[in-house]
Amino acid sequence: MITVVKADQAELDVRPGLSELFADGFKEWLGFFSKDPKKLAAAFAHMFVLDQFYVALHKGQVIGMAACTNGTSLSVKLDKQELRKHLGLYKGTLAGVFLKKEFETPFAQPLPRTGSIEFVGTASAFRGQGVATQLIRHILEHTPYEVYLIEEVADTNTAAMKLYNKLGFNEYKRREIPGHRAKKIGINHIVSLRLSKQPSSNA
Repeated sequence: MITVVKADQAELDVRPGLSELFADGFKEWLGFFSKDPKKLAAAFAHMFVLDQFYVALHKGQVIGMAACTNGTSLSVKLDKQELRKHLGLYKGTLAGVFLKKEFETPFAQPLPRTGSIEFVGTASAFRGQGVATQLIRHILEHTPYEVYLIEEVADTNTAAMKLYNKLGFNEYKRREIPGHRAKKIGINHIVSLRLSKQPSSNA
């Protein structure tokens, strides 16, 4: 039995679960800062803006997460002191600089009635069991937007691309990764996806 709730309305502290999912799901991006998933989880546990996140819960455990914002509100806010505390002065400072730019950049020209779905992740033991599907469907049904964007999907993440296409998202943009970096991280393009809700028959 899986239930989906807003993170700030959960009956348990979901931050540890969110940070573990984040550390595991984004480890290819975070490997420079630490190879230790526990250290990464501790470093990033502070950053989640809970009223922007939804969590999938199973027997009191966070097994999935996704954020949905209006493109201007932030879903995460990094604290450099927390990062330095767990990652050390040098790597903590770098994480604060580079990840702040990556994670805390709102849309330059946010579109009206458009939602941004971010930080989708599923616990490794529950992948392939429909957790992300349930999360995203919940967001689509319980948020007021007419258009939904999912940015920054790796083209090599075929499972995610298949899921998003199945839910009705279509590619509208892709950005090529420079050759030397593409070889290093194993990603050739970053893909952006878009879904428009069908207009109501009563409209």
